[in-house]
Amino acid sequence: MHTPPLLQISGLEVHFRDGKEAVRAVDGIDLSIQPGETLGIVGESGSGKSVTSLAVMRLLPQPPADIAGGQIIWQSETGPVDLLKLPLPEIRKVRGRQIAMIFQEPMSSLNPVFTCGSQVDEALRWHLKLSKKQAKEQTLALFERVKLPDPLRAWRSYPHELSGGQKQRVMIAMALSCSPKLLIADEPTTALDVTVQKAILDLLAELRAETGMSVIFITHDLGVVAGIADRVAVMYKGRVVEQGKVADIFHAPQHPYTKGLLACRPPLDKRPLRLPVVSDFMELAKDGSIREKPKPTVPMVSVSERKARQDMLMEKAPILQVEGLSTWFPVRKGFFGKPSQYVKAVDDVSFEVYPGETYGLVGESGCGKTTLGRTLVKLLPATSGSIRYNGEEVTGISGESLRNYRRKMQIIFQDPYGSLNPRITIGLAIREPMDVHRLHDSKQASLDKALHLMEQVGLDPGWYGRYPHELSGGQRQRVCIARALALEPSFIICDESVSALDVSVQAQILNLLFDLQGRFGLTYIFISHDLSVVRYMADRMAVMQDGKILEQGFSDEIFSNPQSQYTRNLLEAIPKGL
Repeated sequence: MHTPPLLQISGLEVHFRDGKEAVRAVDGIDLSIQPGETLGIVGESGSGKSVTSLAVMRLLPQPPADIAGGQIIWQSETGPVDLLKLPLPEIRKVRGRQIAMIFQEPMSSLNPVFTCGSQVDEALRWHLKLSKKQAKEQTLALFERVKLPDPLRAWRSYPHELSGGQKQRVMIAMALSCSPKLLIADEPTTALDVTVQKAILDLLAELRAETGMSVIFITHDLGVVAGIADRVAVMYKGRVVEQGKVADIFHAPQHPYTKGLLACRPPLDKRPLRLPVVSDFMELAKDGSIREKPKPTVPMVSVSERKARQDMLMEKAPILQVEGLSTWFPVRKGFFGKPSQYVKAVDDVSFEVYPGETYGLVGESGCGKTTLGRTLVKLLPATSGSIRYNGEEVTGISGESLRNYRRKMQIIFQDPYGSLNPRITIGLAIREPMDVHRLHDSKQASLDKALHLMEQVGLDPGWYGRYPHELSGGQRQRVCIARALALEPSFIICDESVSALDVSVQAQILNLLFDLQGRFGLTYIFISHDLSVVRYMADRMAVMQDGKILEQGFSDEIFSNPQSQYTRNLLEAIPKGL
């Protein structure tokens, strides 16, 4: 007997209206999921995957969203119902109780003024009518089930007191609290460390096996979805362009967009000269149709070429020498106000960086790599140790010497939106450093330089007057790169600069950083928790844990022969596809 789908989406259309114009965010898609199945939905930002999930949950704001057509048939306990036609009181009984959702950003999804325990308790008391005591007992059992290290502490904690991975586990516990038939996980591992990501994926697979629930797993990374999904649907510009079994999609993709997504991620077994991007596989015609391009030829960097580059780099004197560097933060003070306990964010770190080199720093969140980067550009004071730049000690500099040092060493932060002023245009954001440092004699000269830099990083100079919110994440990161280049530095610290980007946009930014390094002779410190990206970018790398460097050396050697168990764990956690 044929089992009907647990959820059947037919001809769904979602438009967002801006005045008289309508943007087709979801353009007539058909999807289904069977009981006990995991369906992966893959696509770049703006492809419509999250809008689809919000339509299922009836969480789209109307207006500006307009569900222009289609059906979402749900097999409820009393029979099939169209979720789009259910009255609001009825959809509330389905939402959270029968269909639950894990949102992409746990910090913005959890209420910061309530404890994590009270927020999960609320769902249990509302849906299952449990008493206060019963809800607490059930919540603690859920926290233990999702493997939070100290369930009672997590129950009492506010969201800001937990790590990213722990907050995500709280969200999973909340979603599972009422034993839903369908769990929608919307980018639940984006920007998490590879080890935390692996733990979350393993947990979801384990819970699915225990409960028999169905899962819709939304992501931009095909490598992640390969380890968890039974079937995959690939979305592009609001449409499903390809769907099928995971093995079929990975080994024999039919659509050029899917081929491009698979090729964008840095491979672990070889080193291409450049990363392919989606536009290498397809182009969009004026009528909206997609034309497939011939498969691009990607030259590989040989072992001998890598060795020759390494020898050339090591012949020069180091541009940066770090010796015994420590950055400690006081967390407890004694009776007379003197610090009695410290967090040793960076603890006795030593390394060298050579001109023209890319030096990678990897490790999980909290290992100290970002604190180290900020200490190097003197955004944080060093507790002890030495930083020498071109042979000059810079640890104690201030005033004009510090301004000159920061001209030479710039930083690109993780969140491009958070590091741009939303009230000034991107053109002014690029010009601002030049004006502060009085780099040019006239406003016209700084304007011309800003427009030139926009061209250099692949931005249309005509966008000079746009604001950050009018650009995509990848475009905003290009603005931040242009701003870092404005002072003509010789050294740039890239702090998780691609971690939250789509894999295709990430490939574009990594190619851009390589191009700029060759064009301007830049030296990079590349900070990331993604080892595959660091291996592609870095000549040498250091692995950090608890503020210390566990091991450092040439990237290929660390990947092929890691010395510490911690490094081996990081390597094993990398999603490898099929």
